[in-house]
Amino acid sequence: MISLVVVAVILLWGAVFQHPQAGAFKIFPSDASLNHQEITEIAIVTKGAAVCRDIATAQGKDFTLPANSKLTAATVQTACSNSNSVLSKATNFKLAIVQISLNNIAVDRKQFSGAHHFDNEAFSDGRDLITKGIAKLKINLKEGNYKAARINLGIVTHTLQDFYSHSNWVELGYAGPYSDLIKPDISLAKTADSKTATCKSCVNDNCNDNILPEILQNKILTSGYFSLILPNKPAGKCSHGGFDATSLKDPTGGINKDDVNSNHGFLHSQAAYMAINATMELLEDIRQAAGETTFLRLLGLTQTSALVFVIDTTGSMSDEIVEVKKVSINIIDSRKGTAEEPSEYMLITFNDSDVGLTRTGDIDKFKQQINSLSASGGGDFPEMCLSGLLVALTRAPPSSDIFVFTDASAKDPELKSAVEAMIESTESTVTFLLTSSVSSRRKREVSDSQSSSSRPMTQSEIQLYRDLTQVSGGQTFEVTQTTLSEASKAITDRFASGLVTVLQVARSAGNAGNFSFPLDTSLSNVTVYITGSSLVFTLYSPTGVSQSDSVTDGSLGSIQTVGNLKKIKLQSKSQTGEWSISINSTSSYTLRVIGQSSLNILSYFVEISQGGHSDSWGQIFTRPSTGQNATLFLSVTGGESVTLTDVLLVDASGSSVVNGSVKSVGGRDYLVSLNRIPEGTFGLQLKGLLNILSSRFQRQSSIHHKGSRITITAQTQNTARPGVPFSFNFTVATNATAGNYTIRARTSDGFSVSVPSFLNVESGRSAQGTATLTMPSSTESGTDVTLTIEAEAPGSTDLNYATLRLTVSAASGRFSGWYSFSMCLSLFRLFLSLLV
Repeated sequence: MISLVVVAVILLWGAVFQHPQAGAFKIFPSDASLNHQEITEIAIVTKGAAVCRDIATAQGKDFTLPANSKLTAATVQTACSNSNSVLSKATNFKLAIVQISLNNIAVDRKQFSGAHHFDNEAFSDGRDLITKGIAKLKINLKEGNYKAARINLGIVTHTLQDFYSHSNWVELGYAGPYSDLIKPDISLAKTADSKTATCKSCVNDNCNDNILPEILQNKILTSGYFSLILPNKPAGKCSHGGFDATSLKDPTGGINKDDVNSNHGFLHSQAAYMAINATMELLEDIRQAAGETTFLRLLGLTQTSALVFVIDTTGSMSDEIVEVKKVSINIIDSRKGTAEEPSEYMLITFNDSDVGLTRTGDIDKFKQQINSLSASGGGDFPEMCLSGLLVALTRAPPSSDIFVFTDASAKDPELKSAVEAMIESTESTVTFLLTSSVSSRRKREVSDSQSSSSRPMTQSEIQLYRDLTQVSGGQTFEVTQTTLSEASKAITDRFASGLVTVLQVARSAGNAGNFSFPLDTSLSNVTVYITGSSLVFTLYSPTGVSQSDSVTDGSLGSIQTVGNLKKIKLQSKSQTGEWSISINSTSSYTLRVIGQSSLNILSYFVEISQGGHSDSWGQIFTRPSTGQNATLFLSVTGGESVTLTDVLLVDASGSSVVNGSVKSVGGRDYLVSLNRIPEGTFGLQLKGLLNILSSRFQRQSSIHHKGSRITITAQTQNTARPGVPFSFNFTVATNATAGNYTIRARTSDGFSVSVPSFLNVESGRSAQGTATLTMPSSTESGTDVTLTIEAEAPGSTDLNYATLRLTVSAASGRFSGWYSFSMCLSLFRLFLSLLV
């Protein structure tokens, strides 16, 4: 008995704390099997191709997929964009697939839920999860919340796909998907009741005919029972099989078709392709309900991001406001009718005491709002710039382009760390346009009064803005009123489709540098951007030809100067090979090399759950732990065949700090194991070979990240009721600085949320706080709300955040999330009582 209890403790510990995968289509590629990622991607690219073909046909255009080419995200996206110029040519299609797939995979962490996997004959509950998830998804689309829609689509498709692997639908001889699973008002087919025997034991390892003949003859629906620990199941019932305790109890074996080596692996291909067709059927249902435009945005075939302007409207901007409006309108018009046209527009205005917000999807109305702007009032020189930017980052969709116009330092520099965290979380690009530090009117004020409220920005104040653009992959333009319009051209050039970053570095004052970068055969329209003052540089081609900064139109490229920016447009011929540039400056400077290419990288930090049939993982919505190991999900986009040689974390100066270990998880998706997260800011750099011509390539993430020694955890229901205060506890822990930690919270919809201003945290200990969220009573049921909680260390030395998703529901919520220790203890006590 003692040994049995010890084994039980070990099994329970692994089951609860390692979050193993309940039986499902495999996560990792296996033999000739199809996993959840592949099933999902095949369905999406096939439906995407069909939609683009329908649109092209309706418009009298040709739609042509490459001959003898495998149907992939890259080939479909190319065909779609070739037939319609407003369809996305960048990585958006693959990004949508990755976001949907990651949330599909993450469902396997709900290993104790039979309904999420159609285990334990939970057909009614499983169908409810699907239909309620579809309803939430359609509300997400109605509200323009495409990220939430993709999350819900991933969750729904996992459960839908598992039906065909875990039930006997395929064994019953059906040739098509079970359409009633996505229809809430239709009765389910005949299902086995709890007392009906459904299986007999397998003969040795042969389970080919273990489903009872009367079940098959009478078309009775059943599924396998599953448990990691307890072998209990109703008498005569089928088991899932594999790493499943119930499969050891008579009738032994199982009926799952998760891969070709499963108990019913001989039917894996039929189940997998049935799952693909069912997923496509669901996508078509969404398309019919949402309409073509919205459906294309869901799949990432048109833009879902916003174009956002954050504009200082204090009186000090009165000399520049006319030019600011012209530049803003020019940026808006440059994207109209292109693949980069946004789904909506946002305007945030700020001054020294207030922030305002307007948003619309109507380009003409938005241009009217821009043109109606005026600058007046305001007393103090510093403005609420970071508060305005924080509103933009919180309220805009992910991956938005944000332009900030101001002539003043930030009145709220204490928000810098919070802004950096939101940039990381949303992956939005921020560009600052700083007009002349001293305008003509302000110069008169300075000469007349020398007042401290009317002074030019210091270099340290400007550096705050530079730091934020470095994190986001944007630019800081330091211009005058007369040169502001010249910056417009440099800005609009960065809206070209398919832009990728080859190299991005930043150096402090007086730190000269020599930088090399390979340009591969897939790149075109390569541009080098250098920002800084008193710059001296020389560019070198692969053949040894050089061009200095004094030659504005040379053999290697043309050089344009806009304020503090040097823009080098390389000549179109002979770009391939190893380039280098040497830079010297008396001030800090940045270097960025970009070009157009279908070959790019998508990445997310993920958490691995080990156990069960195989590993599974889910995206983490917080900073990784500094000094600890971490795992990165990496997807390489584009049609080129590639071989990866290095996956590196690099610091802001471009130096390599961590080299990752790469494992393929199917197609061009990889898990990258990192032995530590470095101190400070870091980016992701990928190196490899294009297999066709063995051309070296390099790509770098435009967004930079940070680790943290702060941990934020929250136990919460996943639903909240409109008009009713919703409270939950969260915990802040650290192994570093002790003291009063600043706590902040905000929601994507601007709803009221209260948290304690500070929590006193001891090093190596934790402190608990309570968050209370109140949504207006008019909030529509099904609305997704993103809630971010931040904890900042004393002296702003560290900051971390945790992002939670809540759904508004008229009904009370259910528990959702990680198992708390008390729940684990209750499970353990229950298990011991069963043993006794």
